[in-house]
Amino acid sequence: MTAAQAGSGRTNQKQRTRMAIVAAARKLIGTGEEVAMPLIAEAALVSEATAYRYFPDLPSLISEALAGDWPPPHEALTPVAESTDPVERTAFACEFLLRGILARQGAVRAMIAATVTRPESVRSRPGVRFGLIDHALQPLESTLGKTDPQAFAQLKRGLAVVVSAEALFTLTDLCGLPPDEAVDSAVRTATTLTRAALRRTE
Repeated sequence: MTAAQAGSGRTNQKQRTRMAIVAAARKLIGTGEEVAMPLIAEAALVSEATAYRYFPDLPSLISEALAGDWPPPHEALTPVAESTDPVERTAFACEFLLRGILARQGAVRAMIAATVTRPESVRSRPGVRFGLIDHALQPLESTLGKTDPQAFAQLKRGLAVVVSAEALFTLTDLCGLPPDEAVDSAVRTATTLTRAALRRTE
């Protein structure tokens, strides 16, 4: 075997190992259960040290595993694409996001934990909520966004707080709500904020 062939073989093996780690992470994320590097390494049949050689931390691995997992906002909101009612659109976006978080909550919790202790890593968290909020509020962009841009910006900030994993986990973990009730509560709050902003255009 030539040196070039040996080098190519090592490169291919590294690629296969990396893909196995990502696939194991993706599978674990799909269960909604706890996501941790030792669990991923075990599922990928590699050592934890090997997993860390390919990914410096858990957030970077989760980010790669989740890449492309969420549909783009225009696809996510297809069921309300014809609606010009920002309240209806916001309600759908909020529920879509929170149901998705529940399905992936082990990974989402791990990402939140990492970014709380290491704020500089927050950019590795998928900013799914912001695209959904922007798309949901498109009918308001040409009205409130033009007549009162500050109110429009504040609405987006308010929704970013409510349409979020942090809000969902506050409702389930601290307020003790079952997941379905927590989602319903967040949706009601999001629609209340949007409806109040919509009145400014009347």
